[in-house]
Amino acid sequence: MMNYEPGSTPVTPTSPPNPPPPSSPPPAIEAQGLTVVRGTRTVLRALDFTVRPGSITGLLGPSGCGKTTLMRTVVGTQARATGTLDVLGRPAGHPALRTRIGYVTQAPSVYTDLTVRQNLDYFAAVLHPGRAHRDTRRAAVTRAIGDVDLTSHADALAGALSGGQRSRVSLAVALLSSPDLLVLDEPTVGLDPVLRRDLWDLFHRLAADRGAALLISSHVMDEAERCHRLLLMREGRVLAEDTPDALRHRTGTDTVEAAFLHLVDEAGADTPPTPEELPR
Repeated sequence: MMNYEPGSTPVTPTSPPNPPPPSSPPPAIEAQGLTVVRGTRTVLRALDFTVRPGSITGLLGPSGCGKTTLMRTVVGTQARATGTLDVLGRPAGHPALRTRIGYVTQAPSVYTDLTVRQNLDYFAAVLHPGRAHRDTRRAAVTRAIGDVDLTSHADALAGALSGGQRSRVSLAVALLSSPDLLVLDEPTVGLDPVLRRDLWDLFHRLAADRGAALLISSHVMDEAERCHRLLLMREGRVLAEDTPDALRHRTGTDTVEAAFLHLVDEAGADTPPTPEELPR
C-alpha cells in the first residue's frame, strides 16, 4: 500500500509511453536527378528512383536503354554527371562500399584455368587477406559454392564448365562477402528454364533470409513477375517505378509487356520501339 501526506491527492501511476514505431530502413539505393553523359551523348536523363533492402527490383527495358550504364554507376565504375546517387547510405563509388556490394556482369568473370574452388579462394583472399582470416575465407567459399549449387563441381576447371555454370561461378564470387546489395546484369541470359528458376529461387532467399537488396536487369518480360518492384526504362529515362500488379492496374493491361508499351505511348517517345528493341 502507498502512503500519502495528509491533504495530498493520490497520483495514479501511469504506464510508460509507447515506443515510437520502428522506422523503415534507409534505401539501399536512392537516386535524385541522376544524369550520366558519355562524350556528347546523354545516356541517363534525370533519374529518380529508390531500391529498398530485402527486396528485388527489376530493371527492365530494351537493349541500349541505359540499364548497364545505370548499374555501372551504382557500383561506382561509371562517373555521374549531375544529380545524386546514394548507395547504402554513402555516395556511389565510396571505398567503404567495396565489400558491401556484389556485382555480376553479363560476361562470366572467372579464370578458366582454375577450378571453381580455386577461383573463389583467390577472390576470397583479395577480400580477406592474411592468415588470420583463413577460416573466414574457407567458410565463405564453401557457403558461396553451395549457394549456387556447384558443390559437386567445386574441383572442376572453370573452363570445362558450361556457360551457365560459369555464370554461377561469377555469382558465387559476388556472394563471398555476403553483400548488402547485389547488382546483376542479365544473370539468366543463356540459361535453361530449370537453371533460371533455381537462380530466381536463390535471389528470393537472399532478399528474404539475408535482407539483401537486389537490382537485376533483364530484357525478358516474364521475369518481371518475379520481382517485388520494377523500374521500366526507355531511352535513358525511367518510365515507371512500381510493383508489377500496380503497373498493370495503372495502365489497364494484363501483362507487364503491355504495360510497358502503354507507358511508351503515354510518354510520347520520339520513335516507337522496333520489334528488335521490344523487351521479350
